[in-house]
Order: sequence, then structure tokens, then C-alpha cells
Amino acid sequence: MTDVLSSLAAFIWMLTALLPWQPWRSRELLDADSLETLDLSDVTVIIPARNEADVIGATLKALKQQGKGLHVILVDDESIDGTANIARKVELENIQIILSEPLPSGWTGKLWAQEQGLQRVQTPLVLLLDADILLKPGLLSALKAKRNAESLHFVSLMAMLKVDTVWEKMLMPAFIYFFKMLYPFALANKPTSKVAAAAGGCILVDTQALQGIGGMAAIQDAVIDDCTLAKKIKQAGYKTWLGLTHGVISQRGYVSLTEIWDMVARTAYTQLFYSKSLLLVCTVLMSLMYLLPWYGLIFFTGSAWFFSVLALLIMCGLYLPTLHFYALNNAWALCMPVIAGLYLLMTWTSAIRYWQGERLRWKGRIYQKG
Repeated sequence: MTDVLSSLAAFIWMLTALLPWQPWRSRELLDADSLETLDLSDVTVIIPARNEADVIGATLKALKQQGKGLHVILVDDESIDGTANIARKVELENIQIILSEPLPSGWTGKLWAQEQGLQRVQTPLVLLLDADILLKPGLLSALKAKRNAESLHFVSLMAMLKVDTVWEKMLMPAFIYFFKMLYPFALANKPTSKVAAAAGGCILVDTQALQGIGGMAAIQDAVIDDCTLAKKIKQAGYKTWLGLTHGVISQRGYVSLTEIWDMVARTAYTQLFYSKSLLLVCTVLMSLMYLLPWYGLIFFTGSAWFFSVLALLIMCGLYLPTLHFYALNNAWALCMPVIAGLYLLMTWTSAIRYWQGERLRWKGRIYQKG
């Protein structure tokens, strides 16, 4: 039996390595290759902000360096830490600061804030930007150039996550890795593919396309709002693109394991469509692919040990491009069985919270199931 299971694990890893869309690679990349800025008067940035006093100043100052003519709408979502006051002190050109209306039933806070900002947009392009996202100089111009060159309607970039602490180094690059495995960028960027994905921290989208699907009301209660929005846009016949970058930086740190745990558990069970069957399949598959080879390396012998070693080598090898992207030591790849085990437990935490009636918790709000 050990021979069969270990050989199956190795076989699955070999298939993964040979997938034509190669989700483990980091080839979909967009960085600012020049500090030359384009005219940005056709872009409005919408920033939903709820208690973001520690990051909003740096976010807005970075927008100042993007170019001239940029419009900014900051929607203060009932902050109690002076977020709006800090935003005013930046003195950004063409900025509107809106105090959010009370959250209606059936909406998540972020989407309601974005919808209020969208109602005031008068430019052909919208940049949906999270309050903690810092853009390097020239990045917005690079986004526009990408859109224009490939006739895109929706361009999204995955933010660089902080990797300062031990837990961040161990778990945050893996967050990106698992996301790419679940939503292969090459398939998401293919117009004929049904796969759709986005990174909600930084999305440049045509205003007409966004309004054409009904605005944020079309996804008003979505937990995974970025991928849901990309799916709606793609289904409407618009072209989308998702990539990695070093020029979109998240200022939000996750210092402790508990913080990372809650961040992952927020949406993990939603990724499985709240399905107990898919949760079981996920548990079996991850145990077979990530945990069994590690166990087999220590306790198996003969061919079972050989296949365990083969599976471990492929497992670690496929993680290396993500580590290289984050300029981290290759040795972190040896932690993949532990990393996968922790992510599996986080997924179960997400499921248990859902079964207890909690659909989502974020920014001090708890959204109940139903």
C-alpha cells in the first residue's frame, strides 16, 4: 500500500510539473521599466479606507509620484482613527474624501465603499486600490501602457507581501504560490478560458466595463471580491490580465502566526464553495501530495522511499520560482510539507467558522452566514 500511495503522490507531482500552463512559474510579470509618466487625467483612483491611519499617508504620497492629472476618491468607511484627517494633510491634487453612508444589508464594507466612489467617477479608467497599497513611481503608467498595448479592459497586479518576520518568510510567499496553483495566471489571462482571477489590491479597469456589469452591486456580498469581479468582467466579454510585480507593495504586515491564520481562514472555505465534499477532496489531496512524501522519507523503504524522495524533489523545485521572486533563500522550500499542513489547518478553521454561522470577519465586522 505504501508503494501505491507514494508512487501516486510522485505521479501527481510529475503531472503538475508538466501542466502546459505552468502555474508554478513567475512569468506573468509587469514592472515599471521607466520613470517616464503618462498623462493620468483619464484615471480615477478609488480607495476604500477603514481605520487605515498607519498606512494611508504613504499610499497617497506614492500616488503623488505617479504623474499629473490623477483623480483620487477616498471613501472613509466609518474610521475612528483619523484616517480622513491624515489623508487631507497629504494635500493631493484632485482628491475627494467621502464619508461613507451606513453599510446597507447585503453588502460587504469594502464593496459598498467602492460603489460610493464609483458613483462619482467621471473618467474612462478606474484604479481600484486598497488603502495599504504603495505604488512605486511609474507603475500606474506601466499599467496603462499594458492595457493599451494589448487592448485589455481589466489589468490586475498581485501585490508584494511583506516577508520580514520568520512567519511571513515561511507562509506569505506560499500564499501567492497556492493562489497561482488554484487560479493559473496563464489560464486566467486567456480570453477563451473560463478561469478568471484578480488581485483586489490593484486593479485598473475600464469605467464602461465596470458600469456595464452593474458596478459593485453585481458582486455586493462577495467574500472573494477580486476574483468574483474578474469573473463578471470576463463573462461580459471583456479582456482581463493578471500578473506579478515588484512595483505594488503591501504595507500591511502579518507579524504573528495568528494574524496570518485569520487572514487565510477569512476566505479559504469560500474558495471551496462551502462544499464539504471539496473540503474532503482538498484534505486528501494535500495530505497525499505534501504530507505523505515527508512521512515516507523518514519511515518508508525501497521503492516507496524512492517515490517519496522524487515527490519531495519536485515539490520543492516547483516552489523555487516563487522564492526567487521574493529573493528568499531556497532552503525555505524544504518547509513545504509544514507550510501545506498549516494551510490545510487554516482551511479547516475557515470551514468550522462557517459551520458556526460566521461567513466572514474583517476590519472589525463579522458577516453572518445567510
